[in-house]
Amino acid sequence: MSAPVPVVVHAPDPISRSGMTSALGFRPEVRVVAEEALDGVLLHVAVAVADEVDDGTVRLLRRLQRLGGARVVLIVTRIDDAGLLAAIEAGACGVLRRAEASPERLVSAIRTAAAGDGTVPPDLLGRLLDQVGQLQRNVLTPRGLSFSGVSDREAQVLRLVADGFDTAHIARQLSYSERTVKNVLHDVTARLQLRNRSHAVAYALRAGII
Repeated sequence: MSAPVPVVVHAPDPISRSGMTSALGFRPEVRVVAEEALDGVLLHVAVAVADEVDDGTVRLLRRLQRLGGARVVLIVTRIDDAGLLAAIEAGACGVLRRAEASPERLVSAIRTAAAGDGTVPPDLLGRLLDQVGQLQRNVLTPRGLSFSGVSDREAQVLRLVADGFDTAHIARQLSYSERTVKNVLHDVTARLQLRNRSHAVAYALRAGII
């Protein structure tokens, strides 16, 4: 059996936290730990309990996602399409309705999150995909972007950088000026908060862009 997944529980009140901790306490697949005991723990899952996805919940999800790279599972009483999208944008990789969060389903969502995958209520998944499609069609595509955050032109330039070509050669190959090539590289590194060309190429390779 694999090692238990370290889990940090965050709830809006002591009763909710105690109930969630008790539900997980007897499961060998997980190990509930205090946030201050996470020093040196490279991978853990944060379980957040909330009534709805409001501004406070979004702030909590973002804080937990930054907490040592935690994978975040949200247990929520009420959620609609907009709330689901907001939760995912804030860093949640798993969402369960509170009424459906049996110990078995909760542990399954935690283990799924620890493996880098996600859990979404089935009745909301189709509508989420519709929203994602609309975002691509109505917002990203008209701007020449994809969900990777890189345009086709930027991908072309990064592909040639990865092949070892310098700015002058890239400019000749794509019929751009050297200034345009430099601007393209500057734009993509600044927008995605990448350090330099090498970092941009590494990002594009990991994301499957080139």
